[in-house]
Amino acid sequence: MNSSLLVNKATNTQSAIRLPVIGANWKLHKDLAETESFFEKFRSLVDDFGYCEVVICPPFLDIATAVSAAEQTTIHIGAQNLYWENDGAFTGEVSGKMIKASGCSHVIVGHSERRRYFGETDETVLKKLVAALEAGLTPIVCIGESERKNVESVLEKQFRCGIAPLSAEQFAKLIIAYEPIWAIGAGKTATPAIAAAAHRLIRGHVTKRLGAQAANQVRIIYGGSVKPDNAQSLMAQEEIDGFLVGGASLDAVSFAALVNLCKSEEKSESRINQSCNYV
Repeated sequence: MNSSLLVNKATNTQSAIRLPVIGANWKLHKDLAETESFFEKFRSLVDDFGYCEVVICPPFLDIATAVSAAEQTTIHIGAQNLYWENDGAFTGEVSGKMIKASGCSHVIVGHSERRRYFGETDETVLKKLVAALEAGLTPIVCIGESERKNVESVLEKQFRCGIAPLSAEQFAKLIIAYEPIWAIGAGKTATPAIAAAAHRLIRGHVTKRLGAQAANQVRIIYGGSVKPDNAQSLMAQEEIDGFLVGGASLDAVSFAALVNLCKSEEKSESRINQSCNYV
């Protein structure tokens, strides 16, 4: 399994069996030695990397070490941020082409901490998405509400302003991460039903903008205090296509448990390959 869409062998056509994504956002954690140690342990703990797309996003200075450690595996390395210009007088920024050249395949865009602490807006998120795509990177674009009562209005605005202007071709290359901000780092988790409802809402916006096929194919992953002890019930929801993991991804044992979960919880074609007539 090495594609976001699997081939239906009976018809030799692509089926919308969405390959799960298990992403690690290390944030401001781990030095070079800790990065090497993590990969050495993590690689030995995963039974089979073929059941999901594993993406590890370390701090910028750890990327080269992570890329080297992931060689001869299907582990993808990503960055946690990028700037929308390729070069110029932008002190402290890193461009998409630089990230791509470093060996990364993915990049996180619009994480709630970037929005909260560094003033990112839906408009700058869109610019970064375009830049990432132009650089040949797969963006993991984050959206989510700070308070549960605002979920519908916040998701609608973030999608409309930060994602919807993309073309269908551009949209097909990204991953959406739903992160309820009230759950991040707070030890709280949206119940599986709450998380699935938000994912359906997002998929509904995709349907309205780009049609049912795009909605059926896009992978929407959950990020909000995901841990091995709550991941199984979340992953059982057909709307949830994986996780963007924070704290639990720093421990090789915990993160490996989440990756291994994909093998035991592999979603069947009959369950996922349904018409997504979301409204």
